[in-house]
Order: sequence, then C-alpha cells, then structure tokens
Amino acid sequence: MDGETLQKTAADCAEELPGAGLEHPFGPEWEVYKVRGKVFMLMTQVTGEPMVILKSAPDEATVLRHEYAEITPGYHMNKKHWITLEGGNTIDETLVKELVTDSYLLVVSGLAKSKQPVDPHTFGLWGRSRPPRSHGRLG
Repeated sequence: MDGETLQKTAADCAEELPGAGLEHPFGPEWEVYKVRGKVFMLMTQVTGEPMVILKSAPDEATVLRHEYAEITPGYHMNKKHWITLEGGNTIDETLVKELVTDSYLLVVSGLAKSKQPVDPHTFGLWGRSRPPRSHGRLG
C-alpha cells in the first residue's frame, strides 16, 4: 500500500468512528483526529513521505515495530506509546483499519465513562476477523 492510500484508508476509517473529528491545531500540514478532545491519530507529510501516527499499547507497539518494517516509533510523539505507519508492501487495508480502531479505543478507554462515545470493551467485536490486539481492553 502506498503512502497516499495508507492515509486515505486511515482517514476513512477514523471518520466512521463515533465521536471522532478532524482538526488542524498544528497548521494545514497536520491532520489531527480526536475523540472528545483527545488525539488518537495524526497524519502528515512533513518528512516528504505520507505517514500516519497512532497510539498503541507499549507491548503491542514493540511487536508491531519488529513485525513490520513500515511501522516505527511515533514521529514527534512518545516512542513507547505511539507508532508511525508509512507506505510499504507489508501494510494492508485490514491492518490499517485495525490499528486506527485500536488507537481510538485506547483513547476512549482512558476517558471518563460518561464521556465515552462507545463501550471500548465491546465496540467492533462482531466485525473482527481475528482475536483483538493485546492492549487489555477485553480483560
């Protein structure tokens, strides 16, 4: 998947998530997706290549960085809790959608229950093709 398709896939997924919205707090070169005021995804091309930056559980981030050459520590973010996706041969639509949704659910799970637009423990379970990622939202 090339970088432009990566960003379009991620944006399309983010726009379908309940309570998610696009903002440009850092200028037009940064697209920032938030849920209830909290960032779950950033997209930019400031390095010359399209990239998507997502929140990730630390253990999951480590596994992803080892498994995929196109996934690196979060660009200008906490390297333990954020990952960067760039275009490449091992990134596909299913993975991008799962990672965007996982990032969103990590942020939602940190919100006060009264502010959560969905239940982070059950949202999207019926549509998963494999067991959920291991960031603890189901246990």
